[in-house]
Amino acid sequence: MNILITAASSAKAHQLKRELNSTEILLGDYLDLPDVMLKSGRMLKLPSPQADTYPHQMLAFCLDNHIDTVYLLNATEAVQLQPAEQLFDEYGIKLIPAHG
Repeated sequence: MNILITAASSAKAHQLKRELNSTEILLGDYLDLPDVMLKSGRMLKLPSPQADTYPHQMLAFCLDNHIDTVYLLNATEAVQLQPAEQLFDEYGIKLIPAHG
């Protein structure tokens, strides 16, 4: 299983990746990312939290990419997914919102 860290374009995401020190970490962001990073597979394009179906899009993304833990570094993402936390739990996916 994999760990997803959102807000891949932020320094905080890269710091958390180093702290977790796992080979199974994926970085993703819904903001525009450099094509070279996307093509290399080092970063993934995530659904936008502004979409009405964002929780379901993220659930599908997690299932497709075998993700069992999501670190939500963007407050908008965390707010949008909070009501769907039980749904993610049912699929064995843990949502961890950023603190501070």
